Amino acid sequence: MSMLKIKQGDMVKVIAGKDKDREGKVLSVDPKKHRVIVEGINMIKKHEKPSAVNQNGGIVEREAPLDISNVMYLQNGEPTRVGFRTEDGKKVRVAKKTGEVIG
Repeated sequence: MSMLKIKQGDMVKVIAGKDKDREGKVLSVDPKKHRVIVEGINMIKKHEKPSAVNQNGGIVEREAPLDISNVMYLQNGEPTRVGFRTEDGKKVRVAKKTGEVIG
């Protein structure tokens, strides 16, 4: 199983699609489908029935998943590719542009 380069909580920039050049925080990652949900990006309208959680139901706007290849990691506001390096016997993510370890 490969380790994904984008994780929950990362700031990313959308590089393809209708929301190109917009930035947001990753809310969730689906490693099996290689999809991410980014806050405020790829908004869709969904019709929901009334339920215990949503008493009224109706049309709800929410984020839809994006393919992970359509987002790029942001470090200090600059998009960068992500690589891996071994440090002290542990595999860590590294920003390709600066060479810094991503925390």
